[in-house]
Amino acid sequence: MSKMISLIYTTTSNKEEAESIGKTIVKERLGGCSNIINNIDSIYWWENNIEKDKETILLIKTLEENVEKVINRIKEIHSYENPCILAIPISNVSDSYLKWLKEEVEIKDK
Repeated sequence: MSKMISLIYTTTSNKEEAESIGKTIVKERLGGCSNIINNIDSIYWWENNIEKDKETILLIKTLEENVEKVINRIKEIHSYENPCILAIPISNVSDSYLKWLKEEVEIKDK
């Protein structure tokens, strides 16, 4: 198993949706921890219009082997038609955190 982990970044419609997705990912042992940053301002193009909304950021820490499974699971339960889901590889992590994450996250087939 590699030493790399990934940080999954996604935006959600509100704190409740972020909590629901984050809890699902952790409960299913796809990710070891979810963090929520509530009440951000987002400005983006959608259907040829510039939109401005309040959103919530959800960050999920997982092993790189589970990235595709986490992305697919988020797509299944997310309310957005086209959610922003980014996998950010983390190449340097403390040994103690990596050990904890490996103990808490199950490797799932892609």
